[in-house]
Amino acid sequence: MTDVAVLTPDPSDPTYSTLWPGVLDRLGEALATAGITARPTPWTDHVENARALMDFPLVLPLLVWGYHQHHDRWVQACTTWAEAGAPLANPAATLRWNADKRYLARLAEKGVAVPETIFADHVDAAVLEAAFAATGAETLIVKPTVSGGAWRTLRVAAGDLLDAALADAPVGGTMIQPYLKAIETEGETSLLYFGGELSHVVNKRPGAAGEFRIQTQYGGQYQALKAAPQGALDLAERTLAAIDEDLLYARIDMTKDDDGDWVLMEAELIEPDFYLAAAPEAGARFGQAVRARLER
Repeated sequence: MTDVAVLTPDPSDPTYSTLWPGVLDRLGEALATAGITARPTPWTDHVENARALMDFPLVLPLLVWGYHQHHDRWVQACTTWAEAGAPLANPAATLRWNADKRYLARLAEKGVAVPETIFADHVDAAVLEAAFAATGAETLIVKPTVSGGAWRTLRVAAGDLLDAALADAPVGGTMIQPYLKAIETEGETSLLYFGGELSHVVNKRPGAAGEFRIQTQYGGQYQALKAAPQGALDLAERTLAAIDEDLLYARIDMTKDDDGDWVLMEAELIEPDFYLAAAPEAGARFGQAVRARLER
């Protein structure tokens, strides 16, 4: 068996303590199919020094949950790992830029379809009023540019008392988008890539009427699809071509806009859920992709 490191949350953070061990177990089972053993180690133990990571032939940052709440430390860690040449996959430089969703603007400049998005250094009632006027939208989604798991993500309707609506608003960098009704009716579709090849496709829908968040903690319902819709596949391939980096894994999340066209919501290249509970057969494909990376 070959040992690889899997970066996990800060052990002092209880937020995910009951959740990530189960995900680690599924990852461990997937890797074991390719003769690989997952060795967990907190990412926060390696912020200033990458020496311990250099003992592994590969480091997978797949469980760095909570990094978005410590963005400065995350950037410092990625810099440390990149300068040391630590064997991370995905690469440390990728992990650094992918943490801030302002990358969507750069992908849009390269021809990737994304929702209309306003980026701001902060959000308050005046910023939202301007966003309503600029987009003409009846409802807006407000979320941090550095986020995870729908953290501090709000849905605000025209006519809401904006100061009250922003009680739990993002602090600092913010992105504002028109609310896409397809999230409720058709959900969000994720295309999972391992070693540059499409592995599986999962559709995610809110679990309750009126809910817009599709994460499992909000009741989201996930279902594996037999194949990717052609428009979704085209957008995913265009997105990966625009990124053009050496990726071991990628999850490309998308939905349809109000005209019925596919738009990119996120290219998750840091710690994506692979949705192995919905597509258990995909675990072996990930294991083989990791084995191929070790042997190349």
